[in-house]
Amino acid sequence: MKHYYSNIIIALQYLDEVFHRRLDVFFSKNEDASFYLEDLQLENDGTEFYKLLSRDDISTQEKIIFLIAFAPHIQPAFFDNIIQQYLTTGGDFAEIGGVKGLNQRSMLPTGETVQFILAGNDVKGRLDVQQYLLGESVLIKEGILELENVKDGEPLMSGKIILTEDYLLPILTNKETEIKFGNDFPAKKITTKMHWDDAVLNESTVNQINDITIWMQYNDKLLEDEKMKRKIKPGYRVLFFGPSGTGKTLTATLLGNELKKDVYRIDLSQVVSKYIGETEKNLEKVFAKAEHKNWILFFDEADALFGKRTSVQNSHDRYANQEVSYLLQRIEDYPGLLILASNFKNNIDSAFIRRFHTTVYFPMPDNKERLLLWEKTMPSVIQTEPALSLTDLANKYEISGASILNVMHYAMLKAIASKDNYIRQRDIFEGIRRELRKAEKTMA
Repeated sequence: MKHYYSNIIIALQYLDEVFHRRLDVFFSKNEDASFYLEDLQLENDGTEFYKLLSRDDISTQEKIIFLIAFAPHIQPAFFDNIIQQYLTTGGDFAEIGGVKGLNQRSMLPTGETVQFILAGNDVKGRLDVQQYLLGESVLIKEGILELENVKDGEPLMSGKIILTEDYLLPILTNKETEIKFGNDFPAKKITTKMHWDDAVLNESTVNQINDITIWMQYNDKLLEDEKMKRKIKPGYRVLFFGPSGTGKTLTATLLGNELKKDVYRIDLSQVVSKYIGETEKNLEKVFAKAEHKNWILFFDEADALFGKRTSVQNSHDRYANQEVSYLLQRIEDYPGLLILASNFKNNIDSAFIRRFHTTVYFPMPDNKERLLLWEKTMPSVIQTEPALSLTDLANKYEISGASILNVMHYAMLKAIASKDNYIRQRDIFEGIRRELRKAEKTMA
C-alpha cells in the first residue's frame, strides 16, 4: 500500500543523488567526471506534491529548485549530512551558500545553493539559474517559492529560498488548508450551501450575472487571439449595488460555487488605516496572494475604500487621493474577477465606475418576487397556521430577501420552543416588526 508520503521519499532520494553528483564533479580530479540531470519520476498518487511536480510547465531544473527549498522541512540536516561526507575534516564550503536560521541549527538553502547544485562554477549556468529565481520561473511567478530580500550591497543570491506556507502545509498534511485571517491577511473565505434556485433576483440582474459567467468561462479563449490579447486586460471588474439584503453577497458566493473558485471577502476594518501607506500595504497582501490563486475578490461595503475623492485641502487629503490612485491601478491589474458591493452607486468614485466592465443593480424585490421568497423560505417539516397568507405578506410588507429569511428564522425558533412545531401568524408579524424597526420604519 502506497502512503501519501511515498513520493516525498522518492523525491528526496532523487535530490540526494543530484547533490552527490554535483559534489563528485566539484571535488573530483577526474577530468571525465560529468554532471547530468535525469527527470524526476513519481507515481500518480493524487497528492498535492505529485500534482505540483508533475506539471508540464515546470522544468526539471525547477523541480530541483523546489526540492532544495522543501528538503529542510522534512530533513533539517539534509545538506549538512551530505556535505560532511566530502569535508571529512571539516572546513568552510563557501560555494554552497546557505545560512543559519533563528531557530534552525542546520543549513538553510539560498539562491547560491541552487546555483551551485544546478550549475557548479559555470558562469552561464549560474546566470540562467538567477533568471529563474528573479522571476522567470513559474514557481516564483505563482508565489510557490520566494527569494528572500537581502541587505543592500549583499549578493542577490545570498537570500534564502522560501517555500511559502500556502503551498507547504497542503503538501505536509495532504489536506486542503485555508489561509489564516488576521493582520497579515485581511480577507475571509466565504461560502454558501444555497443554490441558484434559492436566490430570487430581478430578471435584468440575472441577465447581467449570466454575462459575468460567460466572461469567466470564455475570456481565456478570446485572449488567444493576438490582436485582442494586446488590447484587453485579463481581469473583470463588477459593481453590485442596491439596498441591503437584496442578494449581493449571496450572488458572489454562488458565482464562486458555479465557477469552482474560492471567494474571499476583504475585511475593510482590517484594511483601512489612518496611517499613511498602511492601507495600500494591507491590500497588497491580499492582491499578491489572490492573483496566484485565481480567487474571486469581494469588497463588501466598498464605499469605505472606493468612495469619492475629496478636494485637496491638506496633506491628509493628498495622501487619501494617492491611495485611490493606487487602488485604480491595482484593480486594473488584477487578472481575475473582482466584485465591489455598495448600497449606493453614487457613493463610488466615478474613476472606479469607468473601469468596471458592468454595474449590476440589485433592487428591492417586488410583490411577486417577495411571494416567491416567502415560499422558498418555508420550512419542510414545521406547519403554519391556516390563516397565514403568504400572498398577503408579500403584497403588504416591502422587505428584502434577507429580512424575510430573518423573519422565518425567528418564527421557526418560536415554533420549536413552543414544543408543538407550529408557526404562528403573530410570530411572523413580530418578526416583520423587528425587521422594519431596523430600517426605522413602523408596521402598518
